Amino acid sequence: MGKHDSGPIESHGPALSGAKCGLILLHGRGAGAADIMALGRRIAPELCGVLAPEASGNTWYPVSFLMPREQNEPDLSDALARIASLFTTMADAGIPREKIVLGGFSQGACLSLEYVARNPGRYGGVFALSGGLIGPHIDAHDYNGLLERTPVFIGCSDIDPYIPVERVRESAAVMEHLGAEVDLRIYPGIAHTVVEDELEYMVGHLAGLVTD
Repeated sequence: MGKHDSGPIESHGPALSGAKCGLILLHGRGAGAADIMALGRRIAPELCGVLAPEASGNTWYPVSFLMPREQNEPDLSDALARIASLFTTMADAGIPREKIVLGGFSQGACLSLEYVARNPGRYGGVFALSGGLIGPHIDAHDYNGLLERTPVFIGCSDIDPYIPVERVRESAAVMEHLGAEVDLRIYPGIAHTVVEDELEYMVGHLAGLVTD
């Protein structure tokens, strides 16, 4: 059993078997499932099933996402495995991957990008709020496969104290290299937070998945 497998899962919306789309949300360092689910309740339409797992100790991996990957192991691999298990849960309930959005804030955003980059295919979308791909250096040639025009939203401040804007731009470039449709929005001078423009995008995107 992985480190994060026994944590609670917050849920919102209809039973997954009756949902038109799915949303998996990942919290940031020091937060919890209930915190990110507050976001889920704001953005998810009525027929969207939402799941939000909680990390062991409220932290998905111990050090900065910019450090060598081995310094974040085995926690990082356990976090990615937890995400995979939630995709399986939704698939078993009849929600195809192209109707499932993976998103998160800060650590959760980093994990969302890392997961889809390492597990390419067509997804319902990615919401990466203040995050980037994981590791000290990013090289598009380290990633293989295609994201098949998956919509990927990446939003971040240009002065975020935890997420260098250069890494955000590099991550967007990798997503494009993998064939995603990237919407990159850099917000000048804001804090490490979620802004109204991001909320509006997510609401609109999820509404589209329900009505397609």
